[in-house]
Amino acid sequence: MLVYLALGLSLLALGVAGYLATYILRQDPGDEKMVSISNAIKEGAMAYLNRQYRTISIFAVVLAVILAVALKHPEYPRYGLYIAFGFIVGSTFSALAGYVGMNITVRANTRTANAAKKGLNDALKIAFKGGAVTGLTVVGLGLLGVSVFYILFKDPMLIVGFAFGACLISLFARIGGGIYTKAADVGADLVGKVEAGIPEDDPRNPAVIADNVGDNVGDCAGMGADLFETYAVTAIGAMLLGSFYGKDLVLYPLAIGAVGILATLVGIPFVKAKGKRIMAALYQGLLVAGLVSAILLYLVTKEMGLGMELYLCALIGLLITVALFAITEYYTSKSYRPVKTIAQASQTGAGTNLIAGIAVGLESTALPAIVICAGILLSYQLAQLYGIAIAVMAMLSLTGMIVTLDSYGPITDNAGGIAEMAGLPEEVREITDSLDAVGNTTKAVTKGFAIGSAALAALTFFAAYVQELLRVGGVNTIEFDIGNPYVLIGLFIGGVIPFLFSSLAIRAVGKAAFEVVNEVRRQFREIKGIMEGTAKPEYGRCVDIVTKAALREMAFPGLLAVISPVVVGLLLGPLALGGLLVGSIVTGFLLALQMANGGAAWDNAKKFIEEGKFGGKGSDAHKAAVVGDTVGDPLKDTAGPAINPLIKVMNTLALIFAALIVTLHPL
Repeated sequence: MLVYLALGLSLLALGVAGYLATYILRQDPGDEKMVSISNAIKEGAMAYLNRQYRTISIFAVVLAVILAVALKHPEYPRYGLYIAFGFIVGSTFSALAGYVGMNITVRANTRTANAAKKGLNDALKIAFKGGAVTGLTVVGLGLLGVSVFYILFKDPMLIVGFAFGACLISLFARIGGGIYTKAADVGADLVGKVEAGIPEDDPRNPAVIADNVGDNVGDCAGMGADLFETYAVTAIGAMLLGSFYGKDLVLYPLAIGAVGILATLVGIPFVKAKGKRIMAALYQGLLVAGLVSAILLYLVTKEMGLGMELYLCALIGLLITVALFAITEYYTSKSYRPVKTIAQASQTGAGTNLIAGIAVGLESTALPAIVICAGILLSYQLAQLYGIAIAVMAMLSLTGMIVTLDSYGPITDNAGGIAEMAGLPEEVREITDSLDAVGNTTKAVTKGFAIGSAALAALTFFAAYVQELLRVGGVNTIEFDIGNPYVLIGLFIGGVIPFLFSSLAIRAVGKAAFEVVNEVRRQFREIKGIMEGTAKPEYGRCVDIVTKAALREMAFPGLLAVISPVVVGLLLGPLALGGLLVGSIVTGFLLALQMANGGAAWDNAKKFIEEGKFGGKGSDAHKAAVVGDTVGDPLKDTAGPAINPLIKVMNTLALIFAALIVTLHPL
């Protein structure tokens, strides 16, 4: 019955998402000029996403055929077919989660801007409910897929293909969307703000539409796919570990997912701003969802007859979420020391700004690492490896609310851009700016959550990989001893992969931004009347540049993630592959944190100065801060977030190929 309850609640989440979508579409989109700007953003975003999915689908079909033919397992005669089928469905669901969410996001932007004419609360309501469409779609499809596959196969090992499909789409969505959004953003800022001295979202900037499109394909579709696959990977990994101990433990992760949906639905109505305290309003909804989740988890655990040690593991997961949110906000918010030190350093130029930002990013890795270590230790002592998996699943029970907070960001960012380009009154722009300022913080803290949960989810799958080796290898123990050269080689290869992967992603942004900068300069130079506002820029040229660059450059990093674990496993064996997984998790987690937090701190240091501090807009400190923000952009929105699916793709593939690898390299 429990699995059918999870299935029903997943459908409820999708139904509420549909209701909220119709609510958004019923709102007034504003005047003709606002609608035309919004349509340009919508057309650019949907055109890119369609092209991205068409490109990925070719690769996915080829990979599905390879999986169906190549995979063998001693216990499952049709193992390859099961995995390939799950892979296709997981890919489709992941793509659908991003597609549905972004469809509403690009329509909620102009409605949020128009609602700002009535006041802050009206605009906040539309922006938040627009984000909730993505959040509920992600958890609804995630729990639906896992539940249906478990009903069909009754064995979590046969559901792993679903997790791999979700991971692969997320990987390409993060890389491609990240390249798109940051190439456009960097190009727009370097020429618009620094050289031409015009404001952000100024309609005279030829890259402004591409920049606004990028906010959606990067932060909405990208984060949606990212947390969708983290949700699926965590649930399946926990079910796999539970399968070694008993049926109730297999179903417990599904119960946690169901509880999370109910908690999210209760928390959404509590988001109401009191005065101008927007962040407090958003956190209020998250806090209510967390408290409801904690209460319901206690009741469910007791009803299932499970030990309270598992409930304590779930509470640890919820506390890890709170801690990661608090730490990330401290390092990325304008209200605290780290961001202020970067802003202060900007007074003496770009060099000192960069030094301060790098220092903040590096420092920001310490506390999250300690929190994760404490969570692992406590959960393991309570319920061993399964306890760690339950802690992560409890973290992910809040995915619906987390994705909602993240998707709120691009909606308010676009709303501010539309208000600027449509020439709305100053008081309207003040409201959209205040909403956008909070959106920058929510995007930062949700990235911190995504990185932490990704690392723990990968550890869950690594534990499942070890259990699978023991099962198919016919041994009682397996040791990953660093004195073994194969393990050591694997550690070094795995440790370097996130660095190489990040280099490829950052370089791709730089190459595309170079083209955008030259195009914007050309238009300023050749199209007379742009600066006077009498001539219209050729927005489509910049959109075309970043679209082609993103689709072209996402292939190699994606192939690196897919090929490296398979090659290492087949050539060097299961011990080397285990070392690779551990090395990639450790360096990937820390590198992703350093880049995401450092980049967000650079961004908010720039915004801190734009509020009038240290000379304000147009000052030398502001120009230095723009350079720092430009450096941080590909770190926080391209390479950093893309490491999440990178490490999970490798761990998922290791589990899928474990039986074949042990056949070639017996333990």
